[in-house]
Amino acid sequence: MIELIVCDMAGTTVDEHADVYRALENSVRETGAEVTAQNLQAWMGAEKREAITALIALGGGVPETRLVDATFERFRELLFSYYEQNPPVALPGVVEAFQKLAAQGIKIALTTGFSRDVASVILPQLGWAVGEGELLDAVVTADEVAAGRPAPYMIHRVMELTGIRDVRKVIAAGDTVNDLQAAKNAGVIAVGVLTGELGRGDLEIHEHDVILDGVAQLPEFISHLEAKA
Repeated sequence: MIELIVCDMAGTTVDEHADVYRALENSVRETGAEVTAQNLQAWMGAEKREAITALIALGGGVPETRLVDATFERFRELLFSYYEQNPPVALPGVVEAFQKLAAQGIKIALTTGFSRDVASVILPQLGWAVGEGELLDAVVTADEVAAGRPAPYMIHRVMELTGIRDVRKVIAAGDTVNDLQAAKNAGVIAVGVLTGELGRGDLEIHEHDVILDGVAQLPEFISHLEAKA
């Protein structure tokens, strides 16, 4: 039944110690804009340049192109510094779940609100790569599509790359509201996970198919789906 799993990176499959949100908040604060927890939460999982633009405006600043560009570069600088001090690691059970699902013929892919250059730093640190015999079948970053989450384009791009045509046979999992909205916009099965910054109550109020403790539970969830089919 299920042919493709599409997972978010930070907070869903990768524990990067919430450094992406720390870098986002600090880089925007350096512009003089105020960053509230509520506004930061609303832009979790989004493409980072878009998030910076919105956060500057919400914080009372004027998101002119030059300022947004400079803030994005500062965000990257801070993030790489934080990662150097405290490298990202795979969340418990994720690799094992991916390997189990791949053994069943299910394709495994990642999407992320990061740009390709940031993702290309994280993945080698984890030992994750794309290709035959590797853990992943595809990785799509937000700067490679027309718009990041909650637009469905990254999920559909993964489907293109992996040759999957039926959205009903695709699961998209993530730890943010934007992840759930992107999955619903893409027409796939929307799975929320509780390994990020949001709790069950934060995710349950948004449209979804299931909320799991983490990606490690996906094999069990898929077995349950197929038993019902």
